[in-house]
Amino acid sequence: MNLQELKTTINTIVDAAASKEEKLQQICDYLASEVSYYDWVGFYFKNGDKKELKLAQFNGEPTEHTIIPFGKGICGQVAVSNENFVVQDVSEQDNYISCGWKVKSEIVIPIFVNGENVGQIDIDSHSVSPFSQEDEHLLEHVCKKVATFL
Repeated sequence: MNLQELKTTINTIVDAAASKEEKLQQICDYLASEVSYYDWVGFYFKNGDKKELKLAQFNGEPTEHTIIPFGKGICGQVAVSNENFVVQDVSEQDNYISCGWKVKSEIVIPIFVNGENVGQIDIDSHSVSPFSQEDEHLLEHVCKKVATFL
């Protein structure tokens, strides 16, 4: 993984004259195509004033989890904790919502706008233990860039 190259392309996508939805979709598509173990890439955002997340743009197999209550699953826990959550083996998590039998690991990074957790990027992998500090750094960068156009 060439971290700098990935960040540079993300910056280019964010700086392009496109709608918010187009930028989010392009980010999902780009990450899924460039990082071999990113098998599902998507964004969830706070659903108005409700204590739930709503699925936005994604790349990968469709999921039935289009609405996730705060506190439920990895995404719901990040909505409450406001912290990165890296799960190298989902079978070891009690509060995991299965999105498919192929998913073996997950990483979720929150997106902050003016100090408020407004959403997150969620990555599922079909491999056990694929995520490193580089993934966290990359996805934190993505979330900071996404925050600039929300």
